Amino acid sequence: MDARDILIRPLISERSTDLMTEGKFVFVVDKRANKIQIADAVEEIFKVDVLAVNTVNVKGKTKRRGRTVGKTNSYKKAIVKLAAGQTIELFGA
Repeated sequence: MDARDILIRPLISERSTDLMTEGKFVFVVDKRANKIQIADAVEEIFKVDVLAVNTVNVKGKTKRRGRTVGKTNSYKKAIVKLAAGQTIELFGA
């Protein structure tokens, strides 16, 4: 797998922005990727040093809209901890 195939997109939420102050960044990743592949992809794309990777498989929720029942997509989330003093500019600000 290519590094750009492993990292799908950054996951931006209130909790993930709070984690950025601790040097942790959250990404949606390919379901087949393991922690080593995720760490290598982040290091290759953003040129930073990764200390740890935690992963979570997020199950899709059942949603209703009137009588219609659907389900949101399942995905894999990776929380990547960087070395002290390093950061990833997600928005280019």
